[in-house]
Amino acid sequence: MSVQNLCELHRHTAERMGTRVALRHKRDGLFCDVSWTDYRRQADDAAAGLILAGVQPGDRVAILSENRVEWLIADHAILSCGAADVPLHAPLAAAQVAYQVGHSESRGIVVSSQCQADKVFAVLDSLPLLEFLVSFEPITAPTNCRIKLLTWDGLKRHGWQMGPCGRQEIARREAAITGSSLATIIYTSGTTGNPKGVMLSHDNLLTNAVGTGQISFLEPDDLLLSWLPYSHIYARTVDHYLTTWAGITIALAESIETLIADLDAVKPTWLTAVPRFYEKVWNSVAELPADERNDRLRKIFGPRIKQLTSGGAPLPQHVCRAFHAAGFPLLEGYGLTESSPVIAFNNTESFKIGSVGRTIENVDVRIAEDGEILTRGPHVMQGYWKNPEATAETIRNGWLHTGDVGKLDDEGFLSITDRKKDLFVTSAGKNIAPSELERLLTSDSFIDQAVVYGDGRHFISALIVPNESLLRAEAKKLNCMWTIADGFVTSASLIEFVQSRIDAIMQIVSQPERVKRCLLLEKPFQLAEDELTATMKVRRRHILAKYEQELSALYDGS
Repeated sequence: MSVQNLCELHRHTAERMGTRVALRHKRDGLFCDVSWTDYRRQADDAAAGLILAGVQPGDRVAILSENRVEWLIADHAILSCGAADVPLHAPLAAAQVAYQVGHSESRGIVVSSQCQADKVFAVLDSLPLLEFLVSFEPITAPTNCRIKLLTWDGLKRHGWQMGPCGRQEIARREAAITGSSLATIIYTSGTTGNPKGVMLSHDNLLTNAVGTGQISFLEPDDLLLSWLPYSHIYARTVDHYLTTWAGITIALAESIETLIADLDAVKPTWLTAVPRFYEKVWNSVAELPADERNDRLRKIFGPRIKQLTSGGAPLPQHVCRAFHAAGFPLLEGYGLTESSPVIAFNNTESFKIGSVGRTIENVDVRIAEDGEILTRGPHVMQGYWKNPEATAETIRNGWLHTGDVGKLDDEGFLSITDRKKDLFVTSAGKNIAPSELERLLTSDSFIDQAVVYGDGRHFISALIVPNESLLRAEAKKLNCMWTIADGFVTSASLIEFVQSRIDAIMQIVSQPERVKRCLLLEKPFQLAEDELTATMKVRRRHILAKYEQELSALYDGS
């Protein structure tokens, strides 16, 4: 298949696959199907409606919605107008929506519901360039709302009424789209500072989806259960565009809360997820006997599962090994928003546990003298929107500086050590890679999450989120109370117990790297508290700043 842009890709696949199932989604609690033909027809109707609403080639249109079929259709519709979309994470606050819609100079915004529309209405005075809002669900607008309001069904109806004229205008616009045309601006969730708008072209996304798809070994009857947010580049490229290239069905999970039930209902052959999901699944079965554990995993993932893929954050090696030992290929990849995102990827025919795989086709990687991973190729972003300084700092001589530290082995497998900016130095001058220590800590079944601390200190400490069910069971064995104060588990016996497990884990690292003291948090890190990114990465700096006083107290008098 030779196509020049994402619009051609979708149209070609729709023509090729016809009445076969493209999308499976829940309606009134039951999964129903959308054919490839209907998928494309709805995208054309919506595109014509957007053109009637005033969208011009080169415009930006934002999408503020949870995952749903309409999200995918809206994406293709916006692209077919010759415009670029600006996907916003659904949990964003109104002020964050204002920044990203305003900074991207979006002409319109597509929202899912009243809840999301209200965020826009609350900041409308700060968005003078915004002209219209489309809602998937019926909404009520404030009195004297200055922007045009459209329902999703109304938008498609208006587009359908344009008839051949609308289709001809879409064809004209699609023909003008080149590989270098801007397809999307994605604001990085980031772990520090204001988000930057990553500009990705049709060629960026198309070549990355195809390159990843070529080593995914998909078959016509494969089915992907999709649940990661489409506002994030991982799901956008892999769940959305890769499956379009392959012509396979994607089933949309209703929500993260229904994911296990949805796995049982659709029986996928493939699942993409972030490491935190696999950690939780493993922790739920880790204490079971091997046979019972494997049966439980098979019950969770279903009889048809062929591969599980992980991305967006580092995958703990013990979790990866455990899944492989149980007969479930858990394959880790690596990338970032600025690289569309996939740089390297393990696959069923070529993988190495502890690595993120080999680079995909047309992607070059080299390791700088300071250990930073650099990459070059058609996957590298066009730059940061309206930020030439940051672009020049990140892309130098054609090489994207990832900010990650890693190494390439003799067989070409890439492994990630840490984020360059997260490395710190103890008061004794020892360089510390916190991610490595955190991976070790979370390899213990009693530890769900960990953030280490110690920059400029004479020893290392850690914030620990314990596995509550296991630790409560241990409290009963120790005959001690489960006491909480100010968000921390304060039972001395339990703190001592967890520290003893940490001491055992730390035997494989040098003395300066060992975690000597810990604080036990009552609750896991939360996305709503800004402690996690959209892909569930820990926002280390934010968390350490939040608990600076309590952590500093660990060093008093020591």
